[in-house]
Amino acid sequence: MDSTDIIDRLKRLDTPAVSDALDRLDMPGRVTHLHRLTTEQRIAGRVLTVKLGTGKALDGPPRHLCTSAVEAAGPGDILVIEQRSGIEAAGWGGILSNGAKVRGIAGVICDGPVRDVDESRDLDFPVFAERAIPTTARGRIVEEAFNEPVTVGNATVTPGDYVLADGSGICFLAADRVEEILEVGEMVAKREALMTRAVLAGEPISQVMGADYEDMLRRD
Repeated sequence: MDSTDIIDRLKRLDTPAVSDALDRLDMPGRVTHLHRLTTEQRIAGRVLTVKLGTGKALDGPPRHLCTSAVEAAGPGDILVIEQRSGIEAAGWGGILSNGAKVRGIAGVICDGPVRDVDESRDLDFPVFAERAIPTTARGRIVEEAFNEPVTVGNATVTPGDYVLADGSGICFLAADRVEEILEVGEMVAKREALMTRAVLAGEPISQVMGADYEDMLRRD
């Protein structure tokens, strides 16, 4: 399936529907400890990854954290950053948000702290992260890897995977199973829309959310 079609379908869902699909398929990918800090946008796209830490920096001339990822990303991509070093240092900041906005990047997800959230909010640029701090990364952490698998919460995220993030949380979709996840997520969303319509039409909610709802995600 074409990546554009995948992203278009993903944008029509929300994370609860995708989370339910992951449940039914007995798959990981749900992340619940990060927060939408700068906009009310729902974002969906393909993943580029960065790993930050206190180990050995990438070979080559020194470059600021995440700048290689910003320059490599295309319109609609989403940068996913692992900053689980335990060091109080921002894995993302305002100048990076400006650069990402210029590139048409859809948003950033950082498993760790970020800074300059007011600047990113003024840009209307989506940043999901653990929390906001003012502390610079300079002299504290380095970029250990770019576009290699990273860990976000309990999820292993591989470059080329897909992600959906909104006010309820974040769901990563493995690229090799994304169509299967989408099909189940679309089924869930369709059935819940019918149930909502029934409730609004005056049907008793206890009947609408009865055994059929409880069995909806049961694995055969």
